Amino acid sequence: MSGRAALLQMTSGIDPLANARTIVDAIARAKDGGAAILFTPEMSGLLDGNRDRAAGSLRHEGDDPVLAAVRDAAARHGLWLHIGSLAILREDGKLANRGFVIDDAGDIRARYDKMHLFDVDLPTGESWRESNSYTAGERPVTVATPLGVLGLAICYDLRFPDLFRTLSDAGATILALPAAFTRPTGAAHWHVLLRARAIEAAAFVIAAAQTGEHEDGRTTYGHSLAINPWGEVLLDMGEAAGLAFADIDQARVEDARTRVPVLRHRRAIPPVEAR
Repeated sequence: MSGRAALLQMTSGIDPLANARTIVDAIARAKDGGAAILFTPEMSGLLDGNRDRAAGSLRHEGDDPVLAAVRDAAARHGLWLHIGSLAILREDGKLANRGFVIDDAGDIRARYDKMHLFDVDLPTGESWRESNSYTAGERPVTVATPLGVLGLAICYDLRFPDLFRTLSDAGATILALPAAFTRPTGAAHWHVLLRARAIEAAAFVIAAAQTGEHEDGRTTYGHSLAINPWGEVLLDMGEAAGLAFADIDQARVEDARTRVPVLRHRRAIPPVEAR
């Protein structure tokens, strides 16, 4: 199985309809470029750290205008789509950082709520408390796509390798890691962690990212990446917003897993024996 992935690197702002137009335009261009699936970043529909202002744009899944617009565009153009994530109101009134896989008929094939929430204080003075607004997801998700079995994760999940072991054990041969990484953590850890996840799972990694100066005042790292199962970077989009492509050949997964059969050699690790 082989095919082409398209990655959209965005500078999402505080207007969901403007962000939706960017994605809809990218769907058409991705289809024209021969892609089977378009991947978008975390928080594709709304990136706004002002909670009072953002509250006016938050919707339940069935009422979200960005989700409706991209589902319609996916169906019109006959393209699969991984929306890295949207801020979605749950039925209990809390928020989910939720990714969606949408097929070429516009139907939702999978949903994933980010499991690890970003609560940190950085040396730069930046402080982030994602748990103040969001509820963590509870389970990993895989979904069959035209490019292979896709394992879903979001941004800060990247730092927790047990999740990716679970996804690859469940058959994932592509790992999706949409993100809105800060510049300090991106410069320090983005490339090395993504390459490590690809190598240890012997799987492709597709990481569509936010980039640049955003309307709410934050800055993000960019460098959307596609990485093959041997850990080689196939695509690095740098810091400019835009669309790019990477070719996915599932034969590379089998090759990597034959050369170094890490999945076959995995063992259940018992509790530590302290002495």
